[in-house]
Amino acid sequence: MDDRIVSTSMHADEEYMENRIRPQRFEDFSGQTAVVDNLKIYMQAAKIRGEALDHVLFYGPPGLGKTTLAGIIAREMEGHFYITSGPALSKPIDLAAVLTGIEAGDVLFIDEIHRLNRVVEEILYSVMEDFRLDIMLSKGMGAGVESIDIPKFTLIGATTRAGSLSAPLRDRFGIVEKFDLYNIDELSQILRRSAGILGVDMDEASVKLLAKRSRGTPRVANRLLKRVRDFSQVKADGTVSTDVVQMTLDALRIDSLGLDSLDRRILEFIITKYHGGPVGIDTIAASLGEERVTIEDVCEPYLMQLGLLQRTPKGRMVSDEAYRVVGLPKDADASKKNSGEEQLRLI
Repeated sequence: MDDRIVSTSMHADEEYMENRIRPQRFEDFSGQTAVVDNLKIYMQAAKIRGEALDHVLFYGPPGLGKTTLAGIIAREMEGHFYITSGPALSKPIDLAAVLTGIEAGDVLFIDEIHRLNRVVEEILYSVMEDFRLDIMLSKGMGAGVESIDIPKFTLIGATTRAGSLSAPLRDRFGIVEKFDLYNIDELSQILRRSAGILGVDMDEASVKLLAKRSRGTPRVANRLLKRVRDFSQVKADGTVSTDVVQMTLDALRIDSLGLDSLDRRILEFIITKYHGGPVGIDTIAASLGEERVTIEDVCEPYLMQLGLLQRTPKGRMVSDEAYRVVGLPKDADASKKNSGEEQLRLI
């Protein structure tokens, strides 16, 4: 479990709070404007035809609102909303248990759909295409298959790794939308709404400062807001100012770019141990004692957006700006590298 304050994964104790502040309608949802505008058109057209919405695939970094938007779609289409995940559907019987309760127009949301069991995935093909569930009744010589008709529903899959989806599964989604990181104005709108729900009084300068440090991710923004509320209640009689926000961020060791200690360790490791790269992701993960998935899905997207890190065929490389961010002179690193090469040549 990644418990970093800037982690985009949901912490174990955050489900209640997320449900409390999660938008329920399109008018409350901020950001992902192109995605939302397209979905509104697709949904309106489906309603005119009296059909279920085509199957939808959302992909992008975690914490950007894929689950939230799936729930909004279900409410706007006036259907029931069912949530599960790829790892939870480990056997065909798990999928069958979910589908037998589906009604026409309902929405089934499968998070981490790239982690579906291969057997379950193959059964899902006929469900998505023909709305038919094929169940193996027995094995051996007397094996038989029973087909069950499934009402026409909408499957919404979410993944942080679209490239890990098999082509047959990906091709069965009629609508594919990419989620991008949020800008400062969009995060500010989200923070104002969340602060109102949580009863936190923030001025505009405090909102902007917090939005700038939230790594373009609503989940991180809301998590930081809760910590700011804690500091304000203990240190400032409940009053939130830019000083309180800065005090909170300093205590959490989040810098002016929104980087935390792990982000900086990654950059420092590549610079000091591999002279700026390239270096393989497995080497980075093993050396820092972190999970590869944490570095790939949480750290790298934001570092790449800031232009501090590049993924190349040979491995990860840092940019010139990364040297300045971690406070290491590139010239000194180059001279250190040249000095080492010279010593090897003399030997």
